[in-house]
Amino acid sequence: MTIPKTPDKMLDNRKSRYFSSSRLKLHYSECGDLTAPPLLLLHGFRDHCRSWDWVAAKLQDRFHIIAPDLRGHGDSDWAIGGAYVLDDFVYDLYRMMEELSLPAVSIMAHSMGGAVALDFAGLFPHRVSRLLTIESTRRLERPEPPRQTVTEIASEWMDQLDRLAARPQRKYASVADAQKRLAGANPRLSSTQAHHLTVHGLHTNDDGSLSWKYDPYVRVRGPSRFDRAATKEIWGRTTCPLTLVHGTESGMGDVREKGLEHLFGQPDVVKIAGAGHWVHHDRFDEFMAVAQKALLG
Repeated sequence: MTIPKTPDKMLDNRKSRYFSSSRLKLHYSECGDLTAPPLLLLHGFRDHCRSWDWVAAKLQDRFHIIAPDLRGHGDSDWAIGGAYVLDDFVYDLYRMMEELSLPAVSIMAHSMGGAVALDFAGLFPHRVSRLLTIESTRRLERPEPPRQTVTEIASEWMDQLDRLAARPQRKYASVADAQKRLAGANPRLSSTQAHHLTVHGLHTNDDGSLSWKYDPYVRVRGPSRFDRAATKEIWGRTTCPLTLVHGTESGMGDVREKGLEHLFGQPDVVKIAGAGHWVHHDRFDEFMAVAQKALLG
């Protein structure tokens, strides 16, 4: 597997920029050929935009690359209030494209970012030229939950908020300590990958300790505006060429096994052997071959 050892140095034209959405100041990283077709890179849950640096280094000659930090992640503002609803991420994506005057884009997205992208592509099919998602269909992979009363839904949501309010912030004494935690949870990462993801995923607290940049409240999911039936309808509205990628050693993302492939018409479904949930990190060369085919035809 060929991973650039210093992705920072390979992205020498990378710029940090900001846009506004729902009173939040949201960050994105921009690099590549600004005259080329735009490509959005959307990270997953508790991740950040710099997770895409290796991918961006490979594609920057062919695309104008825009990698946002989703609300509550990276260098973007944390949400006002106590919960994160997927539909709000979709609106942020719409707002960014409007502010940057992007009529249509290609999108590559991982996990939760891919769920955002799938909804966006269904709601605004004319705004997405090509779409590749990595393990992003978990909402409908899960068994149908038992029907809850309104009281049960509200109680479960508020219990989540109460538990987080009582939970102390996790702090680390050093980058090495945080990196050990990240690597332990993701054993397929190389030390270079783990260090890069850790360094760009931390901020310094007032007492000099370190904590992850993401908002702990991203763990709280408020009741979505779209139920399972609506999600199926939205995904079925996708019209762009679509590639759905799954790692064979992951416990999620296999749309054929879960019977979800038909929702998207005729997507290109790709399994990458030896990869877990972070396919683009675990099998970089194999993933990039799939990505270039999906995005460039």
